[in-house]
Amino acid sequence: MSSKREQILAAVATTLIGTTGVSTRIYRSRQDAFARNESPALVIEPGKDTPAPEPISTCKIDWNFLLVIAVYSRGAIPDQVADPVISSIHSKLMADRSLGGLVMDIWPGEVDYQFERGDLPALWTVMPYQVRYRTSVTDLSA
Repeated sequence: MSSKREQILAAVATTLIGTTGVSTRIYRSRQDAFARNESPALVIEPGKDTPAPEPISTCKIDWNFLLVIAVYSRGAIPDQVADPVISSIHSKLMADRSLGGLVMDIWPGEVDYQFERGDLPALWTVMPYQVRYRTSVTDLSA
């Protein structure tokens, strides 16, 4: 069975299906460059995954996991293209902050806008979400 972290990433990808303007362009850790016609698109990646400094009990570990969602958009004003996508992502994730009971909580972090200049400007909007979840001490999937 996959780790709880991988289950969380898969659940987020499923939750984000139907995000405004994205269609099926939702990727896990995509490495290829995007073509112009692939905008807007989402890339879901893991960030840091840190155990709590002290044990909750003798059999559980609480984790603080940084989930990173990057929105790729292109247009004359790419932040305007990204805005409804960003709003949709946030609404979908905050609708059930437990991801169906998989996590204890999800909370947004500081959004970073990374512009790429060109004949048709592009933008990476990096949206981190702090995710708290719990596993067994002996099994990262439980």
